[in-house]
Amino acid sequence: MNRKLKTAVLLCGTGTILLAGRKVVPVMQHTQIGVMPQLPEVPAAVLSAEPTEIPEKKAADSGSYVPPEVHAENNSDEQNANIINIESEGSKAMWYSRLYRCPDTDTGGKIVDRHFSSQKGDIFLNLPLAGQVRNGTFWKNSDLLEESKKAPSLDLRIDGTPMVLIYHTHTTESFVAEKTGAYDSSCIFRTTEPDKDMVMVGDAIAEQLSAAGIGVVHSREIHDYPVWSGAYGNSAKTIRSVLEQYPSICIALDIHRDAISDGSTVIAPVCTINGKQSAQIMIISGCDNGSMGMPNYLENFRFASALQQNAESMFPGFTRPILFSYRKYNQDLSKGGLLIEVGSQGNTLEEARYAGELVGKSLSETIRKLCGEAS
Repeated sequence: MNRKLKTAVLLCGTGTILLAGRKVVPVMQHTQIGVMPQLPEVPAAVLSAEPTEIPEKKAADSGSYVPPEVHAENNSDEQNANIINIESEGSKAMWYSRLYRCPDTDTGGKIVDRHFSSQKGDIFLNLPLAGQVRNGTFWKNSDLLEESKKAPSLDLRIDGTPMVLIYHTHTTESFVAEKTGAYDSSCIFRTTEPDKDMVMVGDAIAEQLSAAGIGVVHSREIHDYPVWSGAYGNSAKTIRSVLEQYPSICIALDIHRDAISDGSTVIAPVCTINGKQSAQIMIISGCDNGSMGMPNYLENFRFASALQQNAESMFPGFTRPILFSYRKYNQDLSKGGLLIEVGSQGNTLEEARYAGELVGKSLSETIRKLCGEAS
């Protein structure tokens, strides 16, 4: 039996629900993690609409988090010789506290694959080589285009010296197990199992950087469990701790997964690269409106533009437009600070892992070009 709905708008990047005329409800604050509210079936017109990103509310730092002790783990694998994995014993002790759970039923709602292609409109800017920027700031597109052509001021080297920090503010974010077109109402889209959450994606990125001779520190620290609020404050402490120990690091990437849902239908952003399906990625580069304390935001944007263009040139269709808007996400702590959304909760573990591999290859090529060693 059809029901008339007011216009529904899909929102991504925040895990929120918005129905026109209704209150914005932050999923993570008002519902049990992984349980989607039940809503009437969504009209086809809604599924064809372009999602709109809005900022995630940042909870205050609880002050109880202790950053991980920074030390290099032994990497016997020669391919991983340039990777420094760090994680506190307290974080390791939580690995199986929240077990991965995603039953194979369809009681929760639909999962719809969708490819986000290039967009038209005044808020979209085409970069010189490939890819786009979604501009939600005071910057004119023409001025922002000129900024995108400038190389970021990053002291990069390809000699195994730590250059890149990979970390995860929302470490426990996860994905579905298989491509079934639906999800179970009890599916938990979060887990502390490191081979099924964002640590898995970070590992895939780090492996590609290491193979290219680029030094990387991968913080596998759990920042959002057992308490989700305060995660950004927790990860900020980790960043500062790592940068103090490894001052050579000039790129800091917060690897997340997106949440795109209206409550009953989940959208999985996908593309096909070399005959294999991958999750799409979205780079978020924050802009300072004059009150956010982000002195290096343009350096971040220049780096985001370089990475976006290389990723889209190497793997056409892999990227969604860079989101350039007023948000911070700890990007004030380094010149090369970015947040990268890898897929959504509707993508599979394998799609997310493959996307991590492609991010690693794109990032390696970007660093090589910035060092004047393009392949």
